[in-house]
Amino acid sequence: MAYAIARIKKLKRSNLAGSEAHTARFRETPNADPSQNNIRFIGHHNPNESLDRLVMERIGEQKRKIRPDAVYAVEILLTASPEYFRPDCPTQAGYYEPERVDSWLEASKKWLESQYSSRVVRAELHLDEATPHIHAYFVPLDDLGQLRAKHFFDGRQKMREFQDSYSAATEHLGLERGIKGSRAQHQDIKDFYSIVNSGIEPNSQLTLAQMQAKAAQSDRAQTKKQEIEATAKALAKEIEEKDQLIKQLETEKLLLRQQTEQRSDLPLVDIAWELGLHHDQGRWKGHGNIINIDGQKFYDFSPDQQKGGSGAIDLVMHVNQCNLRQAVVWLHERFGEAGAERAAMAKAQKVAAEIIQLEPRDKFRLPVEDKTKWQGVSNYLTQKRGIPENFVEVMHNRGLVYADDQQNAVFVMRNLGEEPQGKGAFLRGTRGENNTFKGYEKGTKRREGWFYFHLGGQPTDPVEKVVLLKSPIDAVSFAMLEYQQRGDVPPNRTLYMAVDNPKSLPVEQLQNIPNLQVAFDSDDAGNAAARVVKELLPQSKRLKCKADDWNQQLIDYGRQLRQQQQQDDELSIY
Repeated sequence: MAYAIARIKKLKRSNLAGSEAHTARFRETPNADPSQNNIRFIGHHNPNESLDRLVMERIGEQKRKIRPDAVYAVEILLTASPEYFRPDCPTQAGYYEPERVDSWLEASKKWLESQYSSRVVRAELHLDEATPHIHAYFVPLDDLGQLRAKHFFDGRQKMREFQDSYSAATEHLGLERGIKGSRAQHQDIKDFYSIVNSGIEPNSQLTLAQMQAKAAQSDRAQTKKQEIEATAKALAKEIEEKDQLIKQLETEKLLLRQQTEQRSDLPLVDIAWELGLHHDQGRWKGHGNIINIDGQKFYDFSPDQQKGGSGAIDLVMHVNQCNLRQAVVWLHERFGEAGAERAAMAKAQKVAAEIIQLEPRDKFRLPVEDKTKWQGVSNYLTQKRGIPENFVEVMHNRGLVYADDQQNAVFVMRNLGEEPQGKGAFLRGTRGENNTFKGYEKGTKRREGWFYFHLGGQPTDPVEKVVLLKSPIDAVSFAMLEYQQRGDVPPNRTLYMAVDNPKSLPVEQLQNIPNLQVAFDSDDAGNAAARVVKELLPQSKRLKCKADDWNQQLIDYGRQLRQQQQQDDELSIY
């Protein structure tokens, strides 16, 4: 009589590497025949991917924090009594009839797939030991996708159901289940043989040959357990030594990087971004400059410039048309004293320290308002951009947007505080049919000021929701879409903010906002920026628009409303 055998072993994350080292034969295994090839039939498409990585990828993002002692995977051992694989010679270890192995493997594979489907990340058939057996790694995710081993294997009843299920899947092979509710306990090998030799059978349904086979299998298991424990201790010591070495190397690497940075100049691409230039077709443009940056060298191709230089200070002096002292002060405000000193070392480190202390800071000044140009800006925002006229007037009356002498729409960038002050301005050209001008007013501090406004709730209410968008017009468009679709302002205090780059993200002020939505463009740049925000603010949620951007979606939605209104008017005539 042959029995179906199914056992489990719960694995914490720290146990995954040790278990894999045995089942994948990463280390020498006693009693294993190296001439026999084991067969991986689940997870064979990723032969080089570690078990830890497979398990963590399958677990994915959890709604609840995973406990330190959580079960990350369950190792399932499937086999059968030796007499099933070799009915004529059950004690001949290592021998088996291939046809019987194939039939049992097919039934076991179907059972794994039907019971656990994609939760099984790896399974392999071992043929190099005494009796064929399967090691399968199952990630215990419940129906809600949460890691919960107790859902599957907690208590006698669930373990009994586990044994019953596997037995039913293999009974067509002639395999039987062990006795349900048996009170039999594990015994030492010597005691087990003593019972056999005395003629007393601890389980009356087992023959003498079957008990001897089970005793031999138990003996091998005990030996293997001792070997695994010894290997685990050695492996733990090796891991501890490697962890200490890694920490030492990381400390040395950090010190080396700090020393290297102190001796090197500031990256020119960071300087160009802080200067308010925008990257377009391989060049940095703005303020009348068309600058190519190659490492620490730059060249201005604009018709009235056509000259170059090298280093952070030279670039600041060139774009801002300032002297060396003013350039160093500008760098100090944006990169701190360490950054300014790094840049100044190329010129003179000693001079840089003196300039930082003596040169006065220029206070940012908003562009002068030209009220005669406001109507042109208002027409642009309402007619071309589809923003409701009443909201444009509300923003204008609050001082959030106005017109300068070039008929640019000036979107005021303010700090996040109880008394917001202008820290910069984003300009958008509105004059002419195809005006594409956009950029920042000189002196804008992009890390200290943002274009933003609130809707919903009371002015004294705490902000419960923040929506991040790439530009002021997109921020207004998104808010108007929500208003038109809802028919009212948001029920809770909501902040709409323009953040064109994660570099200027006010992480400290946003880290405790429960509802944070990232509504950047759906292109590669927008997706990349959203991923950076997710790393900085893990609670953030990604929103994607259906059109090219939120302003275009607002225009499309307005067109649909007008068409629907026209259809309703035509029906009312009849």
